[in-house]
Amino acid sequence: MGTYEDGLKMIGAKSEVRFSESEINWPMIKYYCALVEDANPSYWDGDFARERWGSIIAPPGMLQVWMSRIQWKPGGITPAASLADSIPLPGDTLINVSTEAEFLRPMRIGDQLNVVDEIAAISPEKTTRLGTGHFVTTVATYRNQRGEVVARNTNQLFRFTKNQPSSDGAAGKEA
Repeated sequence: MGTYEDGLKMIGAKSEVRFSESEINWPMIKYYCALVEDANPSYWDGDFARERWGSIIAPPGMLQVWMSRIQWKPGGITPAASLADSIPLPGDTLINVSTEAEFLRPMRIGDQLNVVDEIAAISPEKTTRLGTGHFVTTVATYRNQRGEVVARNTNQLFRFTKNQPSSDGAAGKEA
């Protein structure tokens, strides 16, 4: 743990590049679209997709599918380190507050995605019903193998120390 001032020094810090475990592929697109019953011809119809996009594309909702880490490999796996967890701020609890996704270009069959996370902002100390802490904003930028940005995900977390219940059983301060 550290101080707010220690945390501010990490604004602009970036994670290492993390690559997807597999290329974007038609079988996974097909299974995903069947699961969510998405009949968009951009995902199913090769002729339509070629005319509109140049090829079949992946639904934007699959971004996290491509970036999910395989949970088991022979010889073990290396757990992914979270950049937000490494910020030296007070607080022992972390919750997700909001996420905003921007999809900037299609994800195509054969694309190999990668992501870099960046610490974008840290708020001054705030007290909420949950506790006292800091809002941390991170931006994940997703690129394809050509270096083109395909998506950006802005995420806000609240890192805090939980309020202790008062003698009447109610939580502490509210904002």
